Amino acid sequence: MQQAQLRSMTNEELDQLAINTIRTLSIDAVQQANSGHPGTPMALAPLVYTIWNEVLRFDPQNPIWPNRDRFVLSNGHASMLLWSVLYLTRTQAVNAEYETVGKPSVTLDDIKHFRQLGSKAPGHPEYHGVSGVEATTGPLGQGVAMSVGMAIARKWLANRYNKPGFDIFDYNIYAICGDGCLMEGVSSEAASLAGHLQLDDLCWIYDNNHITIEGKTKITFTEDVAVRFLAYRWNVLRVGDANDIRRIEDALAIFRKTEGRPTLIILDSHIGYGSPHKADTAAAHGEPLGEDEVRLVKRAYGWPENAKFLVPDGVMERFADGIGKRGARLRREWEALFAGYREQFPEFATEVDQMQRRELPAGWDRDLPSFPADPKGIAGRDASGQVLNALAKNIPWFLGGSADLGSSNKTTLKFPGAGDFEAETPGGRNFHFGIREHAMAAIVNGLSLSKLRAFGATFLIFSDYARPAIRLSALMEIPTIFVFTHDAMGDGEDGPSHQPVEQLVSLRAVPGLVVFRPADANEVVEAYRYIMRLRHEPAAIALSRQPLPTFDRRKYASAAGAARGAYIMADTPGGPPEIILIASGSEVSLVVAAHETLMARGIRSRVVSMPSWDVFEHQPPSYRDDVLPPTVKGRIAVEQGSVLGWDRYVGAAGRIIGMKTFGASAPLKELQHKFGFEPERVVTTAFEMLGRA
Repeated sequence: MQQAQLRSMTNEELDQLAINTIRTLSIDAVQQANSGHPGTPMALAPLVYTIWNEVLRFDPQNPIWPNRDRFVLSNGHASMLLWSVLYLTRTQAVNAEYETVGKPSVTLDDIKHFRQLGSKAPGHPEYHGVSGVEATTGPLGQGVAMSVGMAIARKWLANRYNKPGFDIFDYNIYAICGDGCLMEGVSSEAASLAGHLQLDDLCWIYDNNHITIEGKTKITFTEDVAVRFLAYRWNVLRVGDANDIRRIEDALAIFRKTEGRPTLIILDSHIGYGSPHKADTAAAHGEPLGEDEVRLVKRAYGWPENAKFLVPDGVMERFADGIGKRGARLRREWEALFAGYREQFPEFATEVDQMQRRELPAGWDRDLPSFPADPKGIAGRDASGQVLNALAKNIPWFLGGSADLGSSNKTTLKFPGAGDFEAETPGGRNFHFGIREHAMAAIVNGLSLSKLRAFGATFLIFSDYARPAIRLSALMEIPTIFVFTHDAMGDGEDGPSHQPVEQLVSLRAVPGLVVFRPADANEVVEAYRYIMRLRHEPAAIALSRQPLPTFDRRKYASAAGAARGAYIMADTPGGPPEIILIASGSEVSLVVAAHETLMARGIRSRVVSMPSWDVFEHQPPSYRDDVLPPTVKGRIAVEQGSVLGWDRYVGAAGRIIGMKTFGASAPLKELQHKFGFEPERVVTTAFEMLGRA
């Protein structure tokens, strides 16, 4: 395009040129990949253009500036919207150490290789891989639920760090969602809590296009969304034409002025806007349009029909004049403000710095408890509660809560000033998520994405309700903490519906999720000491409801061995072990008792406490072979959970005492007897393996 032509174009014409560039980049990328969803990017290009170029407080040159607005594409199948604007705004890449590296986050070549191996334009937004992505989305509903966590975080950060004349944290959170997101239950849970908490820094824009993969939404989704969100105590606005960028701007301006309520903007769109009927049908069903239809669509847009991946002159300049200049100015103003803040409030400024780098303050672990030997012991959940309080006192941005089970999970922070997070008290450190495990896990991810150190808690059995968000925490490589109590049969009489069997092994199967099941109170301490140092991995800790003996560490090995995943807790002198007893959690005390019996009967046995498979697998082979010598084939693993996976540690000749069925409703001791979790069973099994009477 000639410069004279550009100079003659009105602002409205330049806007439309940029919008159609987003559309055609999306169409071309999907067509070349022969995979993807062109319809939503075609329909929502005006919205995304308006948010990014007219509204968003975001500096493409520094995409992790702490006071930036957050943009979450919850309907992640429309990822080409995001890749297009990241490319057109020249957003810069950031490495794992939170440093810009002098190259773009997304290139045109990445877009040309959309959905291909190695491209920075994957099929759905990926937080850990592409700078400018605020959250990994794709599983519908997760993005909007995480945005609630981001909005809570902004409220908390502003309460603690903003001072008169220093609004260090005053950003907003924008999340785009579709019919699928609003059908998923997680969004309902999250929206309900957001309304209760009056999160007026949160705006969801609902793409009301009446289409899902199976067809028109009227076959499944006929509720009045506006009335539903009014019932949630949201502010509800409507924009009747998704192409009217001025009305979109007006709605967003109303959101920014609204106090005491989150905002839902219902945007009436037509998926595949501007396309002929055949192309519209393909777009609606998540398919490439086909070459003939692509040409027809481009003709409808007034676009060169045979041009591919065209970015006309003036488009990137339009973004540079909009978000580029605005974002850079706002970021420089914030940096100047923060420099003055650092002079007046140096301790708070240091906290902000440490948070942004996911570092811990000096002395963060100085008050961690040490538990004396006690045969009666203390429940894992009670020890955990003491540890959480000790950590929170020394890490100001460490916070969390339970899904209506705080008093049972023992997660309540009780030290002076901890308080409850509510609309009227946004500085509280205790969160009440209600009976919303699915949303809780996603919201805690949103807190973690905002650089707070956050935990969410429930019973281990209900980790199933939280699983999609747990999986995403690992995929995003963020250090979210999931606290699970009632880890086995300790809640006996509640029966099999409340007794986890397959949950532990299923959590262990999640790549990158660090799972701990500590054996006593001091292992609980060491597990948290390990977890708190994580920067790019989430963790789950499974804790007992019932008291567990606190081992005498003068007799048995130090609990510090838990930091290596597994360690030799007890051994027999006089030669290598004849048999190795391996266990986690409450079953460690069981195998210790068996070990004492075996030793008294002349059997050289070894006890290995294995609180974390994952951590143990990351130890050097020499250490693993020292703990579990390959020459010792006699091995027994004991755990009140599925036997699946333990064969890797006991080998073909070993035995596993575990669960192959669901549990039952009865007192704990009766259950232990019924299912064989008793020292005598271990001793008998050991003698059988060794061929002795």
